[in-house]
Amino acid sequence: IFGENLKSIRESNGFSPFYMAKLLNIPEEMLKNIENGQHSQIDGLSLKILLNLLEETARNENVEILQYQSNHEGDLVDKIQWAYGKMDGIVINPAAYTHTSVAILDALKSVSLPAVEVHISDVDSREDFRQVSYAGMACCKTIKGHGLEGYREAILYLKAANAVRQDLTKKSV
Repeated sequence: IFGENLKSIRESNGFSPFYMAKLLNIPEEMLKNIENGQHSQIDGLSLKILLNLLEETARNENVEILQYQSNHEGDLVDKIQWAYGKMDGIVINPAAYTHTSVAILDALKSVSLPAVEVHISDVDSREDFRQVSYAGMACCKTIKGHGLEGYREAILYLKAANAVRQDLTKKSV
């Protein structure tokens, strides 16, 4: 699925698109590696399981989710910048780039979109070098150690934030 790099999950329950939050989801590359048979700390999880979870969440919550995955830092920066003016928020798990990428930090700051950083594992209980999150410095929330459910939590958080922004916009008009 991610060979195409972009997949739209659209709900069809009759709600107006005006009220639909449009979110960009950038899951970690490790999920693709698990499906290729590589061992990791997150055994039993897969990209397919995550996509099913997100499709269900999109359907139930009236959210449009665009999926993008790459293990190239510049591609991630490009997709974050692409989201400006097109998406209402970003769910991101930059994996190892969490601890090294000032470029992803700068991209997240430049688009001024609410972003939630998600980590499947509890990075606080891992190596010392994983205690710094550059991406997290530009995110309004970080969810760690909740497994794939953390992605759903991030989507629900951003949906609620989008609803508040839309409500405030209506009141100021």
